Order: sequence, then C-alpha cells, then structure tokens
Amino acid sequence: MDINNQSIVGKIVAENYKAASIFKKYRIDFCCNGNRTIADASRDKSLDEGMLIEELLSVVNKQEGGEIDFKAFPLDLLADYIEKTHHRYIETKIPEITPYLNKIVRVHGERHPELAVVEKLFLESAGDLTAHLRKEELMLFPHIRQLVKTQLSKEKLPETKRGTATAMVHQMEHEHEAEGERFSIISELTGDYAPPEDACNTYRVTLSLLKEFEEDLHRHIHLENNILFPKSIALEETLTA
Repeated sequence: MDINNQSIVGKIVAENYKAASIFKKYRIDFCCNGNRTIADASRDKSLDEGMLIEELLSVVNKQEGGEIDFKAFPLDLLADYIEKTHHRYIETKIPEITPYLNKIVRVHGERHPELAVVEKLFLESAGDLTAHLRKEELMLFPHIRQLVKTQLSKEKLPETKRGTATAMVHQMEHEHEAEGERFSIISELTGDYAPPEDACNTYRVTLSLLKEFEEDLHRHIHLENNILFPKSIALEETLTA
C-alpha cells in the first residue's frame, strides 16, 4: 500500500483498518474528519509527516491476515453488518453504562466534579444516538438496499418520499461529527479514560466501558463515512444519470 503526504486519512483506514491504531495514537480523527490529507493532519497535530507516514507503512504493510475487507462487501450487506453489529452494540451498552455513571457521580463526584459533565455528555449522546440509529434503520439503510436491488434488477429506481442518499448522508455525517466532538471532550475530561488513584472498581469499569464505547463508535462511523456513504452516493448517481 502506497501512502504519501497527500493521502486521505479516511481512505487509508478504509483500505486497511490497521492504520487506525496509528491515528488513534496521535489522536487524529479518521472517521468524522477523515477527509484530510496526511499533510493537513500532521500540521494540525504538530507531527513530522515523514515519521507519521513511516509508522503507517510499518503497520499496513505487515503480512497479517484476519482483517475483514469491508470495501468488498455489497452495500446492502455492509448496511446489515453495521445495523446488526454496531447498532445493537450501542443499544446494549447505553443501559449498561448509564447506571454505572450515575453511581460514580454520586460516590466520587465531589472529588471529581468532571464526572458530572461526563454523565451529562453521555446521556445527551445516548438520546441523540438512539434517534440517529432509527433514522438510519428506517430511512437511509432501506434506501441503500433499494439502490442495490435496482442495480441488480436493472430496472428504474422507484420514486420515494425518503429523499436522496446524498441528502440523508449529509445529515448523518453532521450527526456523526457532533458525537465525535462529544466523545473527544469525554476522553479529555477523563485523561483518555485513565482511572485516578482513588478510583474504585466501579469507577474503573465505567471508564473502561466508555473507552470501549468510543472505540466502537469510531469504527462504526468509519465504516459509514468512509465506505458505505460515498459508495451509496456514487451508486445512486449512476442509477439516476
């Protein structure tokens, strides 16, 4: 895989998800703001772009198997995968994390007032993500499946009140950006989810769950922003040309 200073961050991760570990190391957003070049990302983080490229190449060119090639997925299958894997993860983890957060705010909030802010941000995210998932499942994903069905049948794309893939995708990307910003603040407030010395087991478990939640969200948004969405828009443009 070739990488240079004009390579796009999101496209690099779309080609090989192992690159995500390097971007995470330097806190470079590869999902919500994955449309930047290596040069831009390096400048924003005051990094040597040559060093960053070298680290990326050392990871992506390792001859290791096991990573799923999501770019090869048919679009309807990728939508199914995201819904059954990442949507269900969010739906399961929100009710698990919420009471833990409430407990550590009550017990540790006086010594760690930042926890109240973390809880507020997480609850806002929980509400917005729940609505976001429904919009994808009821509007965007059915539209994508219809695009694939039309392509295979070679028939005319039926009229729909859902709108275009482009319009729906732009709204989803805007909401993704908002969630990325929220969790960036949560990560900063918790010192990248590092438990303080006085943290009890519940405190440690809560931070671990929040970190896992953010990592899953990053992968989820990456699959949509960098693979599913652009391919869906391209397919729709082909079918309506």
